Amino acid sequence: MVKTGFPKKWLEPKAAPELKGEPRGDVGGGSSKSAWMSNKIFDIIKLILGICLLPFVYSSTISFLAQVSNVGISLQNYFWSGAVTLLIVYLFVWEPAVIYEKGHKLLEIIFSFFQPLVKVAPYLLPIYTIIIFILYLFLSIFIQGQWFTEYAMFLFGFSTALHLVFAARSIRSKKGDILKSNYIFGFSFMYIINLGLISLFFSFLFREYSLVCYCNETYSAASSIFKAVFSQLFMVKP
Repeated sequence: MVKTGFPKKWLEPKAAPELKGEPRGDVGGGSSKSAWMSNKIFDIIKLILGICLLPFVYSSTISFLAQVSNVGISLQNYFWSGAVTLLIVYLFVWEPAVIYEKGHKLLEIIFSFFQPLVKVAPYLLPIYTIIIFILYLFLSIFIQGQWFTEYAMFLFGFSTALHLVFAARSIRSKKGDILKSNYIFGFSFMYIINLGLISLFFSFLFREYSLVCYCNETYSAASSIFKAVFSQLFMVKP
């Protein structure tokens, strides 16, 4: 299997150059210690938030599967075939990191007007899935047929799996994440956003797929999990 590395510029941040005449000693040590403490506190907060997002990861997955089951079985098979195809290619044939990298750079260009979005958007937004959705809406005006929708569903599954796999890999590859707070929080948040976008797209394409039902079922299942956990932790049994 051919290994394709990620660009170092967005996987491994460059170390700041050492300034000439920079004071060393207690002053620098104190500031670095306070920065280290603030980073660790921030990591703990992200870890707690990531754990709180896990019920929504579960509930959104269950809700998505329930809504997709309402779509025609042929379209379901094409969607899952696209996702499985990406996994087979990734594991046994070739790691299409260059494809993900092109999409990453495209989003950086699109959101170059606002720097915080440049850092976040490539991980949250499945750019290829969005492009496929827009192209499908446009081409469906001129092209009609079941086969066209089936191929679009295959590409939806392939592009969604591509984004989830490589975004998760890039988040996991970041150094200094000892508590895995970046990975737990980042991937959970990204996963929920991606399923929400796919649900939005499918609600436009298929009458059988209801975005409202997806949101209601996601919230209901997650709230049930929180209630069960809190009742076990804080309820005083007689």
